[in-house]
Amino acid sequence: MKKIAYFIFALFALILLVLVAVPFFFKDKIFDKLDEELDKSVNATVYYDRDKVSLSVFSNFPSLSASLGDFGIKGNPPFQNDTLVNVGEMQVDLDIWSVIFSDNPSLEGIRLKDGQFYVKVLEDGQANYDIMYASEEEEVVDTTSSNFQLGIDLIEIENLDFIYDDRSLDFLMVMSEMNFEGSGDLALDVYDLMVVGEGNIVNVAYEGVEYLTNKVLAIDSEINVDLENMKFGVNEATFKLNDFGFGVDGYLAMPGENIEMDAKFYGQDNDFKSALSLVPGVYSSSFDALKTSGEMDFSGALKGTYNENSFPSFQFGLVIKEGMFQYPDLPRPVQHVNMDLRIANESGNLDYTSIDLSTFSLQFGEQPVSGRLKIKDLVSYEMDGQLKGELDLLEMTSIFPIEDMELKGQLAIDATAKGRYDSVAQIIPVINANIDLSNGYVKSVAYPAPIDNINVRAIANNNTGKMNDFAINIPSFGFELEGEKIDGALKFSDLKEMNYDFAVHGAIDLGKIATIMPMEDVLLEGKIQADLDAKGSYAAIEANRFGALDTKGEMVVNDFYYADKDYPQGVRINEASANFSPKAINLTKMDARLGESPVEASGTLSNYMAFLLSDEGNELKGNLSVYSSNFNVNEWMTESESISEDTTSMEVIALPDNIDFVMDVKADKILYDNLTLNNAQGKMKVKDAVLSLEGFKTDMLGGSIAFDGSYNSKDITKPSFDMTLDISRLGVQDAFKSFVTVQTFAPIAQHVTGDFSTKFSFSGLLGQDMMPILSSLDGSGLIKLAETAIKDSPLIQGITSLTKLDDTATISLKPMNISAKIEDGMLNIPPFELQLWDYPAKIQGSTGFDGRINYLVAIDVPASKFGSKINGLVTNLVGTDLSDTKVPLAFNIGGSYARPNVGLASSETLDSYISNALKSRVGGAKEDVQEKIAADFKAKEDSLKQEFKEKSEVAKDSLVQEASKLVDQTKEKAVNEVKNLLKGFTNRNKPATTEEKETPNPE
Repeated sequence: MKKIAYFIFALFALILLVLVAVPFFFKDKIFDKLDEELDKSVNATVYYDRDKVSLSVFSNFPSLSASLGDFGIKGNPPFQNDTLVNVGEMQVDLDIWSVIFSDNPSLEGIRLKDGQFYVKVLEDGQANYDIMYASEEEEVVDTTSSNFQLGIDLIEIENLDFIYDDRSLDFLMVMSEMNFEGSGDLALDVYDLMVVGEGNIVNVAYEGVEYLTNKVLAIDSEINVDLENMKFGVNEATFKLNDFGFGVDGYLAMPGENIEMDAKFYGQDNDFKSALSLVPGVYSSSFDALKTSGEMDFSGALKGTYNENSFPSFQFGLVIKEGMFQYPDLPRPVQHVNMDLRIANESGNLDYTSIDLSTFSLQFGEQPVSGRLKIKDLVSYEMDGQLKGELDLLEMTSIFPIEDMELKGQLAIDATAKGRYDSVAQIIPVINANIDLSNGYVKSVAYPAPIDNINVRAIANNNTGKMNDFAINIPSFGFELEGEKIDGALKFSDLKEMNYDFAVHGAIDLGKIATIMPMEDVLLEGKIQADLDAKGSYAAIEANRFGALDTKGEMVVNDFYYADKDYPQGVRINEASANFSPKAINLTKMDARLGESPVEASGTLSNYMAFLLSDEGNELKGNLSVYSSNFNVNEWMTESESISEDTTSMEVIALPDNIDFVMDVKADKILYDNLTLNNAQGKMKVKDAVLSLEGFKTDMLGGSIAFDGSYNSKDITKPSFDMTLDISRLGVQDAFKSFVTVQTFAPIAQHVTGDFSTKFSFSGLLGQDMMPILSSLDGSGLIKLAETAIKDSPLIQGITSLTKLDDTATISLKPMNISAKIEDGMLNIPPFELQLWDYPAKIQGSTGFDGRINYLVAIDVPASKFGSKINGLVTNLVGTDLSDTKVPLAFNIGGSYARPNVGLASSETLDSYISNALKSRVGGAKEDVQEKIAADFKAKEDSLKQEFKEKSEVAKDSLVQEASKLVDQTKEKAVNEVKNLLKGFTNRNKPATTEEKETPNPE
């Protein structure tokens, strides 16, 4: 018996030793196989840290568990900036016997912890999760069938965020802190998946409308998965939104491009408190302590096909009976809450959705509020609605937890609307509405004085259903704050004629208002004094019958300041005054500071009433004089933040097409990018989304510039500009340092000292960074160089190293004129003459937007300059005086300016070329060599011109694509902002108990 016991003990010890050793002996085998399979299967970058890998057979025996740290999947273009999966820890469970005895490890389970999934679908349908190689891609990858056995029966997710960003549907869903467990035989085409878990719904938005925000979702369901038919069915699936529970029976299928669905919804174990948990702000830390009673019932159905042309039919119903809730520690309840809401659509066309709120009533304390609303469809908008109630604002503070604010006043509302809306037939519902707020009072603990005597009375009525019989009458509104009073009145009638009569009188301190009712991330202060009276009609404005209008008064602003997170530099108006007439607002004075820039202005704004009252078609016209002693444009440039880098750049500015402004601008100094403009003045015009500059003059870089031009943003995907420059005595090197066009097309300027003048006109397209698309430039002009010098130029060094003629590093140039032309991003210089050292020379050629140069340099060099070198080359000409004979050297210069390729234009060697040239000159032979050189150069130039023209067209197409990317980046920024919201949910405890719950940010 002892031997048997020893044997069993030894066997157990051996097995234990093997189990401990297996992870270490087979670690490389497992992960080498994993990498091999990933390379075969996945068209993306999969990363993980092998140093953070742990293997164990005990944690999940009889499976072998492999834990990976910092695991992720990053996409390939066009998703190279998107990470599909990033998790802090990933555990993979494998069948231990398949690891030991087989070349084909079998995968049984996956556990993911701490990370984020980001699913992104572009407008064209490309998705970043589509990362598996297709089997037919044999030429691209090795598609040898995988030996890896997939038999997953368990997936666990712990503390993961999930973002679904589908731009083809304009749909966004963001969830945080997901904790789910799914089990089933995922290796089958048809299987049942058990899913249990919960997570926070941060945002669900469709076509820009947010449908769910800041909710807790729980699920317990068995999902029947049919992968072959892409059908997913549930039976008695249980869901919870906050405390609101509901069940679902039905299926969703995606056999093709359409989405088919047939589902029924029903409430589960709900009461009135469950419905309250969906109200923003109510589901807070005090929710469990909320006293409630009442019944609730919920049901719904969804059936049909969703695609671009149809929507499933649906119906939803919510019934609440005798609901009541009361906050802890507050004396008064909201009670007798009754609601019967039905929403239905049987057609599959959302325009024919009906809404029937047949019952709605509640009591705030003892004050009843009741109403009803029925809308037949969203086409004719035939409706029948009523809302009636009275509220004591002081009593509201005993019902709702309103902190740091004291309220008083009586609010009464009585409104009915019945009929249909038809803009073509000029029909609106019959309306009778009265709203009355009397003796209003608001006091914040942040400010010692209240806003008092708040009184607003408003009456809206239409007894015939005709648009011209509609009227709004606010006979009085106003309030007081520390002795300063605002009051006014408004009458508006006839939706066709749009008659108006309003008045505003009094003063308001914006800083005090902002203290009492603070706005997040906004700084606001200043005083406004207004005395305005206006009477007339839009019809008179449209017909320019200003004599039928009566507008008078003035407005004075003092010590105004505004700043927010988008404009942190702020706007300060020290003093401004304006008076009003029927035709215009006259800005008589404005002393302001825009950021750090002082600005003074005066002028008029005309057509302002038509601009304000009309939806479209009317321009706001202005004529302003603006002066600044020092204006910093840089701090007002629109910036775009790079997603991948911590940098900023300018962004295309879209100009409004309904503004017609003329501005006379004068500034002692303007800072723009890296330039300082002194004594700037000129005229700026904005009209039809085009900014024009006329007669603009300024001093800069030691010279002066006058220019006319325009910036056209009518087509924001192809913004364009044109400019005519008149530059006088500007430093050549200063121009090189300041202008990207000079750096690109005239890089030699960095080695030139002296001044230049030019009259040059050019035009082209702008990129999304507001910089010129160099390949699109066209222009021409005359460049006048004063006496200049070239020093240490690679071009000159290339010629001297080839000819050994002169090693002088500096060449002085006499004044000269150079004509130039830019076409399709290629600068063309026709032949011009100059002196290189003491030799007459001629230069012609081009510089491309890509930096390539192509120049032909011809120099006539006296034979005597070659010294003894010519002896022996022309032995048959002994006795002939060659000292005055000119040798016409010609050089081709290619490559780039920084690395030029300098070579003799002839195919001969230098010695052979000089010898033949001298013989030809002495013999009087025809100079065929020079003619051939000129012909070859012209052919090369023509070829380059065609190449740059084709590239220019490509650049224009890419510009439109770049503009589309900007739209995507705007959406990307919105998604990134939502990602930042996720941080607010990190480590949030789940609202299971009173102690654990925290207050979500109310929407």
